[in-house]
Amino acid sequence: MRPLLKVMAPLMLVFLAIFLAGQLFGILTIEKVRGLLDVAQQVDPAYVFGAIVVLLLLDIILSVPTLATTLLAGFFLGFPLGAAAAFTGLTLAMLAGYGLSRQYGYRAINVLVKDETERTQMAEAFTRNGPAMIMLARAAPMVPEVTACMAGVTRMPLLRYLTFFALGTMPYVGIAAYAGSVSTWNDPQPAIFTALGLYAILWAGWFLYQRREKRNKRLN
Repeated sequence: MRPLLKVMAPLMLVFLAIFLAGQLFGILTIEKVRGLLDVAQQVDPAYVFGAIVVLLLLDIILSVPTLATTLLAGFFLGFPLGAAAAFTGLTLAMLAGYGLSRQYGYRAINVLVKDETERTQMAEAFTRNGPAMIMLARAAPMVPEVTACMAGVTRMPLLRYLTFFALGTMPYVGIAAYAGSVSTWNDPQPAIFTALGLYAILWAGWFLYQRREKRNKRLN
């Protein structure tokens, strides 16, 4: 597991730096996302779909408030169109991270993990733990981007990665977009409660997964 952390930790730091820079300079705050979608709707409601896709695609390189954008997708487009827009954008973002890491990530891996045996152990560790990480990645910011890059670096088959990504992301997007569709500016409670509920479920999933892993290690 240690070789895997050697790679994941620097990736987390990179995405954390991007997140902090985004917060510091206010690049894509929730207010700015809402304002952009307001403008798109005034020009042509069809543009809202494209704006959401582009915003979430940028999540791989910028700090985009993913959950808030998905809720807004449901608010502006309704359900299920808002869910479709959000899922499309998130999928494209993760495919970009996967593809770039698969093509160029080995250079960074060779610097971070110089020993070939450790690189093999890293790939094996992600093969074991990666599926759960990918499915539960929405529990915290930056983790989806990190797991997408790790899947590319370790050359996880694309179909396998997309399967676990879809299993974790489709329910998340569907629930959030639906909550956004039944919320209003005067009554945001469905969106607020849904956001809290989603994070609670995902963190509970992480807790149960870690507990199972510790039990398996004791048995082995």
